[in-house]
Amino acid sequence: QVQLVESGGGLVQAGGSLRLSCAASGRTFSGSAMGWFRQAPGKEREFVAAIDWSGGRTYYADSVKGRFTISRDNAKNTVYLQMNSLKPEDTAVYYCNAAKSWQGALATFPRPSVLDSWGQGTQVTVST
Repeated sequence: QVQLVESGGGLVQAGGSLRLSCAASGRTFSGSAMGWFRQAPGKEREFVAAIDWSGGRTYYADSVKGRFTISRDNAKNTVYLQMNSLKPEDTAVYYCNAAKSWQGALATFPRPSVLDSWGQGTQVTVST
């Protein structure tokens, strides 16, 4: 059973920062690329950021590039999303998910509707 548990969301003013965490089960995490996604009210879930198993490769959605940083701690089976300079349009439920390879991540993460085994997500609300 795949388990993904997101945490760290909250209410923050525009310009502020938050750090999200995603704890994954060992089978999910080991060797996997990991990604962050978000879904705003009334909108489809969208890709935010991805990182490969080693942490040496990352890529970001244009909307968060330069403001968000994805990282991972393989010893803790955890992936993080540091979010700085938050904007009201970043308000959404944030989720993480996994891909078996970096190539798999590149193929599937831009289309999160093809992924399954989502966690409950963590709410991020950015006020003006």
